[in-house]
Amino acid sequence: MNQHIEIEFKNLLSEKEFQQLIEYFHVGASNFKTQKNHYFDTLGFTLKNQDSALRIREKNGRYELTLKQPATEGLLETNQDISEETANAFLNHNTFPDGQIQLLILECGIDPKDFTCFGTLKTDRFEFPYKEGLLVLDHSSYLNQEDFELEYEVTDANSGKKNFLTLLETLQIPVRETENKVKRFYRAKFQK
Repeated sequence: MNQHIEIEFKNLLSEKEFQQLIEYFHVGASNFKTQKNHYFDTLGFTLKNQDSALRIREKNGRYELTLKQPATEGLLETNQDISEETANAFLNHNTFPDGQIQLLILECGIDPKDFTCFGTLKTDRFEFPYKEGLLVLDHSSYLNQEDFELEYEVTDANSGKKNFLTLLETLQIPVRETENKVKRFYRAKFQK
């Protein structure tokens, strides 16, 4: 298990703006890697109501359980590597993985047996170092829709925000209020 504070800036993009960034940074199609996020909550959305989220990320044949919770600045992200067998037991039989995240869920007053998987978001991602952070280009598909996004993960919020806004301004990309992926996923799921 590891924990860290996640500070990131996000901006939704049009497909044209996404292509503009690909060209600006000379990114080839083969640079993108596919990952899947499987989202979990209780039927009453206990985590969502606590501004928290739980997912299994499937990437390069590895599985990672992640709990995101509010922090003073950014989000407290707790990650726990799990086996494919453990991931499938949670996805298909609601068997919550043993470990630190289960203990944190219990501390939140939630019964781990109450979780269910609400669905999967697939992302083609390219990430690379940029100034003092990590720049991420995402093309996500979920529930018969898609979106394009630029993320910038940093350790210092002030300089990170300045670098991010300068990049958007340089490329004449408008700043857009952008919800995180899990919120966009749930919004799409329940608008049906």
